[in-house]
Amino acid sequence: MATALILLALSGGVLYGTTALGGTTEISGTIFSVAFQQGKWQQSTLYSFPFTDGSLPYTGLIQDSSGNLYGTASYGGSYDEGAVYEMSPQTGRGWSEQVIYSFDGYINGYSVGPSALVSDSSGNFYGTTFSGGAYQVGTVFELSPSSGGWVGTTLYTFSGRGDGGEPVAGVIVDPLGNLYGTTRNGGSSGNGSVFQLTLQSDGKWTETVLHSFTGSPLDGEFPGGGLIMDSAGNLYGTTEAGGNSSTNCPAGCGTVFELSPSGASWNETVLYAFPGSSNDGSAPAASLVFDTAGNLYGTTAQGGIDAQCISNIGTPSSRCGVVFELSPSGNGAWTETVLHEFANTTGDGGVPSSGLIFDAGGDLYGVTGGGGTYGNGTIFELRPSGGGWTYSVPYSFGNSPDGQYPAGNLLLSSSGTFYGTTAAGGNGVNVDSNGYGTVFEFTP
Repeated sequence: MATALILLALSGGVLYGTTALGGTTEISGTIFSVAFQQGKWQQSTLYSFPFTDGSLPYTGLIQDSSGNLYGTASYGGSYDEGAVYEMSPQTGRGWSEQVIYSFDGYINGYSVGPSALVSDSSGNFYGTTFSGGAYQVGTVFELSPSSGGWVGTTLYTFSGRGDGGEPVAGVIVDPLGNLYGTTRNGGSSGNGSVFQLTLQSDGKWTETVLHSFTGSPLDGEFPGGGLIMDSAGNLYGTTEAGGNSSTNCPAGCGTVFELSPSGASWNETVLYAFPGSSNDGSAPAASLVFDTAGNLYGTTAQGGIDAQCISNIGTPSSRCGVVFELSPSGNGAWTETVLHEFANTTGDGGVPSSGLIFDAGGDLYGVTGGGGTYGNGTIFELRPSGGGWTYSVPYSFGNSPDGQYPAGNLLLSSSGTFYGTTAAGGNGVNVDSNGYGTVFEFTP
């Protein structure tokens, strides 16, 4: 609903005025006219102000060699269909922000997305959009720096059929410049896919589906987290469902998988299927991380001890997630260890909403979308200690001015400072009085 300001101007029998809210973005306002025509007053909107800043930045950040930070926002931008923004450190202290690219809601994606970014050696950015494109089920895009600003190009448009559709996570780049990613839906069985994009000599990109998920009981389904690649070129990721069915998850509680190149094809192996029990996790929805010994670490949004949370899909859950470790135990087998079960209390987080990151000392850091002192999410730390791990919450988000619901992977700078985003909160004026999200800096 639009809110009109008091002052009106009269010119040639026509009234002109402005609104503080409304318009195409519903929140940025309009310029309007009202004229008496055919026995009644007729109103016309002359201009809708664009929402030129971002909103709902739920993905992580990347940093260039000059220290600038880059991220994406799900809404906002010139068309209120999502944006890419840059944060630049200022002399002395403080940061400036500018939107460097706005998605238009069709060819270059819109709505839920865009994903986190990744850069190549030439300074180009790559990512995905959950929607948009010719079939409205997502795209892979490239942003390239130019003298006139940043130029966006759609590299691939998903059809939602055998090639996949609705990618949630971003892509990764291999040493040859190939892109790899996942789609949450589509593929030959409709349960999601892993894809590769290869640049051809004519400048076009070709998509190859490396694996289509078949679902429970032998495979995962609905991959929502990003991929990682080891030094041998193997890919690792998670699926939110699939694997062995149980009373907790009739369609399976999710998996960790590996894809290994074998000649011209790829072989998939389910390394672990989550049971969703009171002493284990379920619904892994974030990317993984390796340690120097080859162990994998990750989070699940559900599972663990009994505690009331809101799950990663917005529904109540009786369990709030875990941090887990997978260790190779020989003959291709992997052993899982739960490092922490979230309780969603004032002293603990709930629903870990991102992957993990190691600092230089071997400590693990991550964020949760709930829990903490104010119930608005936390930054948590796991520190190796005597053959185990010591858990702590060094920071709880308070909504304003620091934000709430931290939702993307943390970025660790060379100076030991962490950077991240919150999907809501902050000092921005919001019609729901919740704020549009923040970019934050955290120093342990």
